Amino acid sequence: MKKRIATIVATVMLGGLVAGCTGTKDQPSGDAKGTPAADNKKPITFSWLVYDRTEGKVRSDWEIFKEIEAKTGVKVDFQVVSAEGLAEKRQIMIATNSVTDFIQVSNQEGRDNGPEKVFLNLKDYLDKAPNLKKFYDKYPEAKAQATGADGGLYTVPVLEGDAEGKGFNFVWLMRKDMVGKLGLKDPTNPEELYQYLKALKEKYPDTYPFSPAAVTGDVGLYTVMGNMFTGITGFFNLNPQTDKYAFAPYENGYKDAIVYMNKLYNEKLLDPEYPFLTAPQWEERIMKGKALVSYYWKANLSTLTDNAKKAGAPADYELDAFLPVAAPGVKNYQFSRAVVGSVGRAVSAKVKDKDRAVQFLDYLLSEEGTNYLALGIQGKSYTLENGKPVFMKEFGDTPYVPLRRDFGVWYDLINLNNALSREAWERSASDKIKAINTKYAPYIIPAPKASVKTKEELELEKSKLNNLTKFLEQKITEFVTGKTPINDTTYAGFIDQAKKLGSDELLNMYNTAYKRTYGK
Repeated sequence: MKKRIATIVATVMLGGLVAGCTGTKDQPSGDAKGTPAADNKKPITFSWLVYDRTEGKVRSDWEIFKEIEAKTGVKVDFQVVSAEGLAEKRQIMIATNSVTDFIQVSNQEGRDNGPEKVFLNLKDYLDKAPNLKKFYDKYPEAKAQATGADGGLYTVPVLEGDAEGKGFNFVWLMRKDMVGKLGLKDPTNPEELYQYLKALKEKYPDTYPFSPAAVTGDVGLYTVMGNMFTGITGFFNLNPQTDKYAFAPYENGYKDAIVYMNKLYNEKLLDPEYPFLTAPQWEERIMKGKALVSYYWKANLSTLTDNAKKAGAPADYELDAFLPVAAPGVKNYQFSRAVVGSVGRAVSAKVKDKDRAVQFLDYLLSEEGTNYLALGIQGKSYTLENGKPVFMKEFGDTPYVPLRRDFGVWYDLINLNNALSREAWERSASDKIKAINTKYAPYIIPAPKASVKTKEELELEKSKLNNLTKFLEQKITEFVTGKTPINDTTYAGFIDQAKKLGSDELLNMYNTAYKRTYGK
C-alpha cells in the first residue's frame, strides 16, 4: 500500500500538476452583481486542470481570458493533460489531495471528497458570493447534487439544458433524398416503421435500411426500441407516466420489442453487423449510402452530410429527421437534455487565497463571466438578434469548432453553462435544424433529475449494475440474432437471471434515492 501511494505521489509530481496559486492574502469580495471590488484586482494566478479537445488545443492567449484577467486581476494557469489521461490524472490528484486550484469533477466526487478537505466548502462563503448563492437558489437540483453528507457545498454543477426542459440532442435521421423518391410518409408506430424499412430494402437491396450507431447508451438500438415499446428509455429510467423508476424488461411490451428487432434482423432490415460496429464503421455506412435510417445526435446532421459529399456522395444527398415512434398505447416522447449535468466546478481546499478563489468563481457565475465562457466576445464570436445571443453566421452549422479552437468558448472543463451555448447555437442553426426543433417540440419532456445516492447505494450500483448490463446486452443480442429462440420459457429465464444479478435491488435503490432526494 505504501509503495502504491508513493507511486501515485511521484506520478503527480512528474505530471507537473501539483496545485498552487500565487498572489495576495484574503480580500473582501465584490458587490452583489458579482463585479470585483476595485481594490481586489491585485494580480493573482490560479491553476486549472483542462484537456486538449480535437477542435483545438487549450491556449493561454484566448481573448476571453485576457478580458477576464482585466476585470478580475486573475490569471489562469491551465494545466493541460491529454483526453485519454484526464480521468487517471484527476483520480490521482484527488487520492493525494493535490488537485489544482480549480478543477472539474463529478458531483459525486465532490460530495465524497469535499468533507475530507479535498475541496473547499462553498457554503461557508455564500454571504460573500451573491452569484453563487443565486445559482443554488435558482437550481435546487444543482444544490442537491453539490451537497455532501456533512451539508457542505462542494461543486458548482455545470448547466446542460434549458430550465424549461425543451432542448434535446437526438433525432431519428434518414436519407431524405432516397426516401423522397419512394414517396414514403414518416412512420408513427412500429408497423409503419417496418413497412418504411421494407420499402427501402426493396428499392435499395444493397443497403442496411436501419443501422444503429450503438447497442446501448443514448443512441443505442436497445435504448430506442425499449422506449418505443414500453415508454422506458434505457434499462433503468424514470417512467414519466408514474414519476417512478422502472426496469424496462419488466414492462409490458419489452418482449414485443425483442420480437420486433428479431424480425428486422431476419429480414435484413437491421444491419446484420450492428452488435460489432465501431463509430467510424457506422459513419462510413451513413456517408456511403449503405445505412439509410438511424438514431443519432441532431448536431451532427450537417457534419455527416458535409463528410458524405466530400467522400463522393451524390449531389442530392440529404439527411433529415422524422419524429419519435411509439407502439399503440405507449406515450410518445423524448427526454430533453438534463438541466443539471453530472459534473461540476470545484475549488481546492488548499488554495492559498480562499476568498479570492471564491470571488473569482462568483464572477464566472455572474452574467458577464458566464457570457465570456459560454458565448465569448460580442461582435467577434456572437451577436444579438432581437436581444438574444446568436453565434456569428460565418461559423456555420458547427460553430463549436471555431468557438473552442479560436476563443476557448463552450470548452469542456471551462464552460459552466453549456445550456446558454446551446441556446445561442440553436438560434443560429440552419433552417433545417430549426424546422426539426419545431417538429420535435411537442414530444420533448424534461429529463429526469439526478438522484443523490448514499455510499451504500453507490456500492450496490457498483457491484451489480455493470454485470447486469453486460448480461442484458448479451442475452438481448442472442434473442435478436436468433441464437436463443424467443418464447415464454426463454423470456422468463431471461427475467429470472436479471433478478439474480440484482435488477430488483437496483430498481428499489433508484426509487429510494429519487424519493429521498426530491421528496417524490
